[in-house]
This record gives sequence, C-alpha cells and structure tokens, in this order.
Amino acid sequence: MIPLHDDNPTTIPPIVTVGIIILCAAVFLWQLTLSPTAEQIAVYSYGVVPALLVGGETRPSELVQIPAWLPVLTSMFLHGGWLHIIGNMLYLWIFGNNIEDAMGHVRFVIFYLLCGTVAALTQSYLSVHSDAPMIGASGAIAGVLGAYAVLYPRAHVLVLVPLGFFFPVMRLPALLVLGFWFVLQFLQGSTAPSGEGGVAYWAHIGGFVAGVLLIFVFRRRTVSWPSRSASRDPWGRRRGPWD
Repeated sequence: MIPLHDDNPTTIPPIVTVGIIILCAAVFLWQLTLSPTAEQIAVYSYGVVPALLVGGETRPSELVQIPAWLPVLTSMFLHGGWLHIIGNMLYLWIFGNNIEDAMGHVRFVIFYLLCGTVAALTQSYLSVHSDAPMIGASGAIAGVLGAYAVLYPRAHVLVLVPLGFFFPVMRLPALLVLGFWFVLQFLQGSTAPSGEGGVAYWAHIGGFVAGVLLIFVFRRRTVSWPSRSASRDPWGRRRGPWD
C-alpha cells in the first residue's frame, strides 16, 4: 500500500518536517555530484556500519575519521537512490506533520532523532559483525509511524493498492495501514539473511516500537488520546471509527 494523503488536520506549520525533507533532499543532491568511489566512501563514512559501531572493528584509514557515534545521526540524511528517498519523504510528509503538531517543534526534533538512534542500534546489535553500511531516514520515520498509529488510529489514509495491473485507491483507517506496514516489516525481517545488506527491516521495527513508546513521553498534554467518539471525514461528515 502506498499512502497518498490523510484526513488529519494540523494546527501548527510543520516547519521541522519540511526542514528534514529539505535537508535530506539537499544531501541526496550532494550525493549525486559524487563519483562512484567518492560516494562509496561517503556512505561507509557517514552511514552506520554495525561492525564499526558495536562490533569493535577499527575504522579504516580511507574513511572520513569522525567520532564512532556520529554516523548514527548522519546516516539518517543519506539515501541510496531515488525510490529510497521519495518513499521515505512521502511517508514523512503524510504522517510527520501530525506528530510534529502533537509534540511541538523542539520535542519533535528530539523524538525523531531518538527513534532514528534506536533504529540504528537495533539493526546493529542484531548484525554485530556486518560491514554493510546502513543509510536512510526509514528508522526515524518508522518512529513517526508508530506514534501516529497510537495517537491517531482512526484517522483515515488514502492509499494506492497495487493489485497486478490494477491500482485501486482506497480510504482505510490509519491503524490498518500502519499495522499492515509493521507486520510486513516483521515478516520480511524474520526471513531476510542477517548482515548481508539490503533493507534494514529490524531498524524499521526498532524505530516503530520506539515511536509507540516515546509518544507517551513527548505528546503535549493538550493533545488528547483517541476516543471512541465519531470523527469527521475530509468533507466534514461525522463518521464512526471503522466505516
């Protein structure tokens, strides 16, 4: 399922969400200017390499010599291709503004970085000896999805559902969309070879769980928890929670 839009309004401008998108786009454009060799050095230098972060291996001299912990942060702004960055930024744009709205700008920055950190550490500790670099905002954004699933389970999301040659558009509850996403990550992570690169499914899982837990800490007190009362759809009509 590919999310297109949600029906959840906000009350403050999503300046942090937009800022993260702009920063990721700028870093990606910088990556495009690099030669293949220079880009590989950048990815290994600023991406999270589990063997270097938690596996005790020495950082090769040809890499940029930065503190061992710093790639946990820098890796969140690197991406491995157009589909990678477009998919991540689409999810952040749709769901990030509401979580920023529920926390405020400063808390959202801290929350986002914490979720990304938990995601990187989860993947690293489950593949301690892997030398495959991990890059992308997916882990931090997974935290946003987890928080959204807790705080706005009955919001509705317009999604594109690829079914062979057909691409129907459906309006589904956020809990169903994000729950399906999480289960898919878990199933794929459970069957994927460990430490061989590819998609960092366990980073997604770790980030999502972090978001589910941290929303209880970072939510502003003025933001209420979901209730069983009816909600309104984008056209202002009152709807029950699962219609």
